[in-house]
Amino acid sequence: MRIGELAERAGTTTRTLRYYESRGLLPARRAVNGYRTYDEDDLRLLQQIRTLQDFGFDLEETRPFVECLRAGHPAGDACPASLAVYRRKLGELDSLIEQLRSVRAQVGAELARAELEAAAELPDGPEPRCELGG
Repeated sequence: MRIGELAERAGTTTRTLRYYESRGLLPARRAVNGYRTYDEDDLRLLQQIRTLQDFGFDLEETRPFVECLRAGHPAGDACPASLAVYRRKLGELDSLIEQLRSVRAQVGAELARAELEAAAELPDGPEPRCELGG
């Protein structure tokens, strides 16, 4: 298939495919007429890249998965290098989750403090007027 058909089937643009080609992620095969040609294996490579990017992997992190598929494995994550990327990404995600938990705890503490202060300041009086200026 030609580049336009591959882009359409993969749900991306020809510009993106050319970029992947320039990064060595997509093979650069040319027909005798000079047009780029692709096959179903190339579509599988693109689907692997897009799935990983949807998970938050950057483009370079997809390389071991692409190379694994190119080596003839039925899945891009069947190779040790791909598994190492999964492990590293899980470590990053665990770290981010811990950071978010910490921030959430801090925001929760600030909310609780602010609610207590607001309740103490207004036992019977009118509510303060808090307006955003505009």
